This record gives sequence, structure tokens and C-alpha cells, in this order.
Amino acid sequence: MDRATAVLKKGEGRSLKAGGLWIFDNEINNIKGSFTNGELIDIEDFDGYPLGTGFINQNSKIRIRVLSRKKGQTIDEEFLEMRVRNAWEYRKNTTETDNCRIIFGEADFLPGLVIDKYTDVLVVQSLALGIDRLKPVILEALKKCLAEDAVTIRGIYERSDAKVRKQEGMEPFKGFIGEEFDTNVLIVENGVKYFVNVADGQKTGFFLDQKYNRLAIHKICKNAEVLDCFTHTGAFALNAGIAGAKHVTGVDVSELGVAQAKENAKANGLEGTVEFICRDVFDLLPELEKEKKTFDVVILDPPAFTKSRDSIKNATKGYREINYRAMKLVRDGGFLATCSCSHFMTPELFSKAIAQAASSAHKRLRQVEYRTQSQDHPILWSADESYYLKFFIFQVIDEK
Repeated sequence: MDRATAVLKKGEGRSLKAGGLWIFDNEINNIKGSFTNGELIDIEDFDGYPLGTGFINQNSKIRIRVLSRKKGQTIDEEFLEMRVRNAWEYRKNTTETDNCRIIFGEADFLPGLVIDKYTDVLVVQSLALGIDRLKPVILEALKKCLAEDAVTIRGIYERSDAKVRKQEGMEPFKGFIGEEFDTNVLIVENGVKYFVNVADGQKTGFFLDQKYNRLAIHKICKNAEVLDCFTHTGAFALNAGIAGAKHVTGVDVSELGVAQAKENAKANGLEGTVEFICRDVFDLLPELEKEKKTFDVVILDPPAFTKSRDSIKNATKGYREINYRAMKLVRDGGFLATCSCSHFMTPELFSKAIAQAASSAHKRLRQVEYRTQSQDHPILWSADESYYLKFFIFQVIDEK
């Protein structure tokens, strides 16, 4: 049966033509032929110029996600294995692969799909109807590629429990793909041991995107008093401890996260150096300032304050406030490591919020370095959503 064809409006598809992979509902003029949601569809411009092949879903504002720039492309096992093999080869060439994101959605030209590897376990997150239907074939292709490099996988767990699935007309889902296994997985990253709960941890269980940013703080944390805010399961705090910090305090509002962080500290023999407390960071920082408490290093790794353009203004206030509070706690000449994981908080907006915080706190900032997400979360130019993590290290200097 011939595929249906989506015809774009005149002047639309600018993101697609620049290299992006999304077509929104308001960009389509008409669809020739019949289809069901999740099926493949061809794409052409208003004048009939071929633009590619993707899968369509009328439940989503992202109406079509593009799989190939070639109209009429056959999307079969061979094509999907090519995509998976390219993604795996890229990781082997750019990062360590014991623990890494193997598939990063649009940036690996498999839109809506994330696959993380934790030692010998794969965690899958499928967020689009079309890719969900291709998931079994993609997983088989990935297992084949890994086996060729003698990489053994003992189990696969699916964490497609994100709310955004409902925007695709899909129900959230989590559970084993294949045989069951112990979902508390021990990994080692930067010499630090962690227990990753792939079934109940946030997102796919662990934030692999900060891998080398955690490594970047080692130098500044030696012999330092460190405060790690929004510590989650203790990743930055434990890196500070391994790097030789005198004392580290990790803070998080999640009791589950703090409990896991304490277990991770024990696994590394750091329970005497790294402590964790369950508190709301926004409440704690003003209290520490009143107590005239200061630190050599303060780390801010908050959850995304904004997940839409509509809330950018409030998010900017949040980033400005939290950075202001943190700077007030940094000793003269000490360091602030601060980041934003929101795609909508652009580097320019984030930098402006930090600069305003510094002005209010009467601090001067000397930038040590600026970083983004680790190489296994590649940034695809023209796919703006793939660039989301901004990470600064500053020396904080009192105005004199």
C-alpha cells in the first residue's frame, strides 16, 4: 500500500529544512492518502519538492517526526540497524562506554527514543508512538552491535513513565523487557561507585549527562569545605569527596534520594567525609547565611525550573535567587559550580540571571570554564531541543 504524503504550507518547514526533525501541526497544508497514527508518511514541500520520511501522530503538536531526509525511504531492519550502529560507533569514538547514553533521540536520528547503558543493563525510554512501534527491532539491532564488541547485556528495563507520553496518546509504562533482574545496578564513573535504581530512580535512574562536569570539579574541591545543593543521589558530592574535600554536605528534598546518597557514600568509604541532609534548598540557604556559614565550593544542580516557554520568566527568578543565595555562602576566592538543565533557559538567559545575582550579592565572577552535556548526549545543530545543559564554574570574589 502506498504511503500517505504530508504537504507543507508555503513558507513553512524552516526548522526541517535547516536540519531539524520536527514538523508541527500548523505547518501542514494537507495530507494526501490515508494513514493511522504512528505510521510512516512521506513529506513534501508545497511545490512537491521531496523533504523526507517520518512517522505521524495527530495526537501530538509535533505532528511528524522525521526519520530520513529521503522521501519514500524504506524503514526496515537494515535501516534501523544502520542508525543504531552509527550511534554506538559515535560513543566508542568520543566517550567511555561502560555507562553512557547510547541513543539520544533526535540527535541520533531516532526521534523520541532514549537508551541508556549502565554496565550490563539497558534502560529504554520511548516517548513517541511511531518509534514505540519500532522499539523491538531497534533493541535487537543494538544487542547485535554490542555483542560484536563482546558487550554482554543481562537485562533491559523500560522507563517510559514520563507524562509527555500522554501528549502522544500513549499511557505511561514501566517494566521489564524480557527476563527480570535485580534493578539496583552498581556502576563506576570517574572512580566513584553508585547504586543506580533503574526501576524507581529519576528518569532512567541516573544523570549521565553530567559525567565530565562532575570530573571538572575535582581540582577545586581538594581540601575544600563543599556544599552540594540538589544532590539527588549524591553524584557531585561524592566526586568532591573522592577528589579530597575536607568535608562535603549534600542537600536534597527527596528522602529517597538522600537515603540512596548515603548508601553510595558507604560504597565509596566516604561516610566520614560526605554527609547528606534532607532539606528544601530554598529554605536552607538563607538559614546558612544568617548563621554566617561559608564554604570553599558551592554546587548548584537544580531540576529544570522551566519545561515550557510560558514559565521562563518565573524560572529566571528562580535561577537568579538560588545563585544569589549560593554566592553569599562562597568564601572570598572560593568557587561556584552552577547549571541549568532546561532547554528553554538559553545560555544567554542563564548567563544574564547569574550576572544579575552577582550584582545583587556584590560579588565579582571570574569564569573558570563553561561546559555542556557529556559527549554521549550530543548536540545536533538545528535540533535546538538537544542542547539543554549549561554548566559554569566561577571563582567568586568579594567586591573591594
